Amino acid sequence: MSEYDPYDMAVVGVVVEVRGGTALVDFGGIRREIELGLVDAKKGDLVLVHGGYAIKKINPAKIEENLLSVLNQLNRELD
Repeated sequence: MSEYDPYDMAVVGVVVEVRGGTALVDFGGIRREIELGLVDAKKGDLVLVHGGYAIKKINPAKIEENLLSVLNQLNRELD
């Protein structure tokens, strides 16, 4: 078996439309119907999705903060 298993991944997407207990979520142009039973998400929210379920709402400020931290660490390692 390969070390890569797509079922082990979680991906961030944007809620485009809420439809009762599900939502249409955009993953960079690919849209999928996702279950919302675990989070209270609304249109425009960023959600972390695993196995067809939104498992966490993501704070956009935290994404920027974490990305800057990773870039700074990489920059230090390259110096």
